[in-house]
Amino acid sequence: MSAPTHERVLIVDFGSQVTQLIARRLRESGVFCEIHPYDKVDAMLDAFAPKAVILSGGPASVHEAQSPSAPQRIFELGVPVLGICYGEMTLCAQLGGAVEGGHAREFGRAEIRIERESPLLAGLGEVGARETVWMSHGDKITAIPEGFAVVAASEGSPYAVIADEGRRFYGIQFHPEVAHTPRGALMLRNFTHKIAGLTGDWTMASFRQEMVAKIRAQVGKGRVICGLSGGVDSSVAAVLIHEAIGEQLTCVFVDTGLLRHNEADQVVTLFRDHYNIPLVHVDASKEFLGELAGVSDPETKRKIIGRVFIEIFDREASMVDGAEFLAQGTLYPDVIESVSASGGPSAVIKSHHNVGGLPDYMKLKLVEPLRELFKDEVRALGVELGLAPAFVGRHPFPGPGLAIRIPGEITREKVAVLQQADAIYLDEIRKAGLYDKIWQAFAVLLPVKTVGVMGDARTYEDVLALRAVTSTDGMTADFFEFPWDVLGRCATRIINEVKGVNRVVYDVTSKPPGTIEWE
Repeated sequence: MSAPTHERVLIVDFGSQVTQLIARRLRESGVFCEIHPYDKVDAMLDAFAPKAVILSGGPASVHEAQSPSAPQRIFELGVPVLGICYGEMTLCAQLGGAVEGGHAREFGRAEIRIERESPLLAGLGEVGARETVWMSHGDKITAIPEGFAVVAASEGSPYAVIADEGRRFYGIQFHPEVAHTPRGALMLRNFTHKIAGLTGDWTMASFRQEMVAKIRAQVGKGRVICGLSGGVDSSVAAVLIHEAIGEQLTCVFVDTGLLRHNEADQVVTLFRDHYNIPLVHVDASKEFLGELAGVSDPETKRKIIGRVFIEIFDREASMVDGAEFLAQGTLYPDVIESVSASGGPSAVIKSHHNVGGLPDYMKLKLVEPLRELFKDEVRALGVELGLAPAFVGRHPFPGPGLAIRIPGEITREKVAVLQQADAIYLDEIRKAGLYDKIWQAFAVLLPVKTVGVMGDARTYEDVLALRAVTSTDGMTADFFEFPWDVLGRCATRIINEVKGVNRVVYDVTSKPPGTIEWE
C-alpha cells in the first residue's frame, strides 16, 4: 500500500469481473484509488484513511447465508459511500433495507428516469430526463433504509439510484464503470469531485517524482537486478529505477526465442545504446525450445516458460555481485488478479510475473514500482520518462510470447514462420495507418494444414489466423473491422513471402470481460 500522499478512494471488491474498471474511471479523472477484497478491508482501513469508499458489484446474493458484506466501520467513517450493483444491495441490507431474490432478472441495456435532483446525477438532465445504463443483477431491492430517497428508477428497478444526502451514502443498481453506460464516468466523477470534494491531484508527473524518492529510500546503496522480458512494462520499470539509482541497477534480458521478429535486438539497442543501462543479454532460446519440445497443453507450456525463465534469471543474477533486490514490471491488474476477493492467490501466476512472491530459494527483495498502475498509465509514464511513443505504444505482448500463439507443439521452424508472418502483418497495419487504432493485433499459427494450389503445384501447408481487436480498457474487446484491401494485402504478402503457409483467415470473434489473448 502506498503512503497517503494523495486524496485516496477505497474500492471494496466483492468479486465483480469489472471492478478494475471502477478504478480506471477514477484514475482517468485524477483520483488515486486502490482495490481491496472485502474480507481484507477491516485490517487496513485506518492506515489507508480513504476520503471516500466505493462498494463494487459481485456475483453473490445478499439474502443468502454467508454472503459477503462491507465492514460496518465503513459507514461510521464520516466519508461518502457509493454502492454499485451488489454494493448497493449490501449497503441497503446492512443499513436496514431489504433485498429479495426470485424477482425478474435485469441484464443488459436499460433506461432510468431521474426522479429528483442529486449531485450524483448532476449534468445528466432535469427531473424526468432519461438515461441509458447497463444493468446486471438477479436480485431486487424491495425496501430502502431510513433516510434514503429514490433519485432514479427503471422499469425493472424502482431503486435504480438512491441517496441519503445527509450522510452522503448513495446506491446505484447499474454499472456506471462500463462503456455501455455512456455517461457513467460523469456519475463517478460527480461522486468523487462534487460529493467527496476531491480535487483530482494524482498525475503521472507526481507519480514519477514520488516513486523515484520511494525507490531510493527502499534500495539505499544496494544493488538491483531487473528482469527484462522485452515488453513495455519491464522496460518502463527499468528506466524509472535507473533514474532513481543509476549504476546500482543491472538489467538481465532473458531472450526466450519466443519474441516478435527482431525484438531482442531492439531491446538491447534501447538499453545499451540509448540509455546506457548495464545489461546482461542471455540468448536462452535453445533451453526454452528444448524444454517445450513435445508439449502441447497450453497451461503446461506457460508453466514451463515461467519455471525456465526463473531458473535462467536466477543463474545470471547470481553473477551480479552484491545484488539484494529484484525489480519486476508487475502491474496493478496482476496484483488484483493474483489475490482475488474469493480469497487466496490465484492458481495460475500470469506469465512470469511472480506477483505472489519469489521462490523460496531466491533471497532477493522485490522492487515493483509499477504495481499501482494500469497498462495505459504505464504507457503514459514511459512517455513522461522520455521513451519513444512508438515504443511504449506497442501492442500488448504476453509473457509466454509466441508460445501461446502456436497451439500444439512448438518447434524452432514454427516460431520462425510465425515471426515472419506476424512481422508482415504488423508492417501492413502500420503502412495503412491503423496500428494506433487497434488495441492488439497478432498472428496465430494454427495446428491445421490444408491442401492448396500455388501456381502449378499442389501444396499441403499451414493455416495462419490473423486477429485484431479494439478495446478501451483491456477488459473487453471486439474485433477490428479491417478495410478489405488492407486485409487482402496482408494475406497476399504472407502467402507469397512465408514458406509453409498457404491459407490466411481473419478471426472476427468478440471477447466478453476477461482475457483477450488467443488462449
